[in-house]
Amino acid sequence: MGKKDAGCCDASQGEAASRVEAVLSVDERGQMVLPKDLRTRAGISPGDKLAVVSHEKDGEICCISLIKAESLTEMVRGVLGPMMKDIIA
Repeated sequence: MGKKDAGCCDASQGEAASRVEAVLSVDERGQMVLPKDLRTRAGISPGDKLAVVSHEKDGEICCISLIKAESLTEMVRGVLGPMMKDIIA
């Protein structure tokens, strides 16, 4: 995966900006709502699938990230694709 094709979360591609976008509440059913402006800027539409990625420190989850499933698929293909070519060849 080249620099141009890399996802925005790829730390090896230079500086990335992190910020608090919103504070969400969890309702009784465990549901949360992402604000519309955030969904729009992230290109999240009804029916899109999001992968939930957790980060642990000292055995406890300290950070949860959402990645569009299609982007995650592309990242995995980018990493595993060249390796699979070597195995199959």
